[in-house]
Amino acid sequence: MSQQKHIEACVRENLEAYFRDLDGEEPHSMHEMLIKVVERPLLEVVMAQAHGNQSKAAEWLGINRNTLRRKLADHQLL
Repeated sequence: MSQQKHIEACVRENLEAYFRDLDGEEPHSMHEMLIKVVERPLLEVVMAQAHGNQSKAAEWLGINRNTLRRKLADHQLL
């Protein structure tokens, strides 16, 4: 199984568990919740692998360095 498929399977399994745990309640703001849950560990791991080099991390993520800095600040990772 490719790494991308493995990550997709993990996300799918956890979303299915999320709906089971709702036990009939309606979900709210799922997109925002998922982005917050995924973005922080993504930034933490990429910054660690880039040894704190924001330019390198931004390149790996495919985003502008200023965008990376904003996201790091938003997640209190600076």
